[in-house]
Amino acid sequence: MRNIRGFVSFRHQSFVGIGKKAAAVTVAGAVVGSGLVIAPGAADAAGNFYTPPATVSDHPGTVLKKQTTELLLQIPGIRGQWPGTATKIMYSSTKQDGKPTAVTGTVVEPTAPWKGKGPRPTVVLAPGTVGQGDQCAGSKMLAFPLAIDPTKPSMGVNYSGLEMNLFLLNGVRVVMTDYIGMGTPGIHTYVNRVESGHAVLDAARAGLKAVGAPKDAPVAFSGYSQGGGSAASAAELASTYAADLNVKATYAGAPPADLSKVINQIDGTFITGAIGYAINGLAARYPELDPILKKETNAHGKQLLRRVATECIGDTGLSHGFQRSSSWTRSGKSLAAVIKQYPEIQKMIDEQRIGRLKPNAPVLISTGVSDDVIPHGQAVQLYRDWKKQGAPVTLANDYVPPIFPGLVVNHALPMLTQLLPGTTFILTEFNR
Repeated sequence: MRNIRGFVSFRHQSFVGIGKKAAAVTVAGAVVGSGLVIAPGAADAAGNFYTPPATVSDHPGTVLKKQTTELLLQIPGIRGQWPGTATKIMYSSTKQDGKPTAVTGTVVEPTAPWKGKGPRPTVVLAPGTVGQGDQCAGSKMLAFPLAIDPTKPSMGVNYSGLEMNLFLLNGVRVVMTDYIGMGTPGIHTYVNRVESGHAVLDAARAGLKAVGAPKDAPVAFSGYSQGGGSAASAAELASTYAADLNVKATYAGAPPADLSKVINQIDGTFITGAIGYAINGLAARYPELDPILKKETNAHGKQLLRRVATECIGDTGLSHGFQRSSSWTRSGKSLAAVIKQYPEIQKMIDEQRIGRLKPNAPVLISTGVSDDVIPHGQAVQLYRDWKKQGAPVTLANDYVPPIFPGLVVNHALPMLTQLLPGTTFILTEFNR
């Protein structure tokens, strides 16, 4: 155990002897640990903020809009409050076809000074799975990170608060992306390798510009689950897409590097419906998928795909949790089995594979050996793929034992146990 400027890092942590009641609330505990507040879903005070301009700049990372906002427990209109000053931003990024698009996010300038080496560094936080509806965007839930809207109904969760505050208290600037299609027009292209990586890289560019920071200020990427995949994608795309960034490190927790493996693992769990997010995202970028979906899905499957496109993860879990994807198809086969029938779908999924490009800075991958959402083996394979290319990558296995598989406990707990080691890794690399 060691202290790193204000917080404690644990080299090894495990949880044993957790009873059934505790297991039932563990997933929620991964969220409420950051001091979340339950609040009605608030209408966007400036409804036009999430509407892009008629023409979006074709220069990635251009700041299109800015709007001051507050963090949890901050008093509106007072600057200099702990832990930092937040600004919502809209910035330009690039779709997988090369066309420009508008993305929203948040940059937070810390109140605490940076006492480490060089100029103040910046961490881009890539959120984990929050849903596919526009109301789920993290930039809409900074003051009230758990928002319940009974009119939809919908329950949105922004669980990046704890990680954000750890960095802010250490004087590190934080930028969070909402991802392409989250809050802004169009479908959120969930787990799209290229678009998630672009959103993270351009968030770094835009965040630096928004606060007037030097272009060459140190940058790192951090994320877990969907965020781990996005951070990993950014790490391996940085050298070709964003060579102007001074990337120092990446923490990729439980990255879904191989979707063909993830689909099997997630099927039948509490968040089975997240498979629908992935299908909707693929269909938005691969039009040839649409006739196959019409042919292979039954009425229930079609309805589910429509519903999850407007849901947050809480909604999806409560509405579709523990379903089997076989109940969505005409044939009664699982989606994994259906995919095997179509080489063109296999190609779409294979194009989302992370690990074929070499990161240009040190990477820490964490993976739970008993993860019931993101398979341990495919995360290990990502480590091996990058290692073969000579990348400076480290693998950290989390040994939380199996606890009620399918309830997502073994996915949520490592998010917490690996948070401090992941944060420590990035801070250490900033100071080299």
